[in-house]
Amino acid sequence: MSGASDGGAHEPSGLVPPCALAALWAVRHGQSTANVAFAAAAVSGSDAPVPGRDRDVPLSERGAVQAHALGDWLAAQAPEAGPDLVVCSPYTRALQTWEAMAARAAGLGGPQLEVLVDERLRDREMGVFELHPPAALRARAPQEAARRELLGEWCYRPPGGEAFTDVAVRVGQFVHDLGRAAPGRRVLVVAHDGVVIALRHVLAGIGAIAPEDLPPVPNASVSHWNGDGHRLRLAAWGDTAHLASLNEMEGTTHA
Repeated sequence: MSGASDGGAHEPSGLVPPCALAALWAVRHGQSTANVAFAAAAVSGSDAPVPGRDRDVPLSERGAVQAHALGDWLAAQAPEAGPDLVVCSPYTRALQTWEAMAARAAGLGGPQLEVLVDERLRDREMGVFELHPPAALRARAPQEAARRELLGEWCYRPPGGEAFTDVAVRVGQFVHDLGRAAPGRRVLVVAHDGVVIALRHVLAGIGAIAPEDLPPVPNASVSHWNGDGHRLRLAAWGDTAHLASLNEMEGTTHA
């Protein structure tokens, strides 16, 4: 997906809390080794968890290349219109994405930006199912899998973990604090798909419908909101135009 698509959802029509940011971009980290493992598990049917902690999962080789492409995107932004502040998730894959972006952009004459790390931008916590592929729930806890299906993904909270509703609460507080602390700034957030989805829900305002049917947030995609000093309006969702040459090259390789 690329361009100024908004995923088919309606723009907010009222009851939107004020936000004084001039612009907001939200980048999902590049492909991670867990993304690769989960894709392989979906083919093999394996329910074996990825070892280690979720916050320590690094980028895959492809993810590192995607992060370089994001650096090209960053370097191409006009200095007076592109990001002037970065806030990053504390998770390794997000930090590695930003570090590769920054190094690539600097090498191309791009901006050197102030960077902050905020714990509220961490990925959705999956509790006892941390780093378990989706098949694990069906194989190891069929009753829990049935509960997940009954509640829906937006409201399902794994034991010891978070529902997307919980993610939206902490992301909403982050947006509130950011708008007060950085009025007029153009902010780039580097985080996770759940955080990007929560941002969209929060910025849609009070009474927004739960975003259960949104298009996916691809790895290394950029979503963008424009600000007018009072509110942020969605301009692009899950944009991957900057990855086009990478995808074309891989398609040629696999042909």
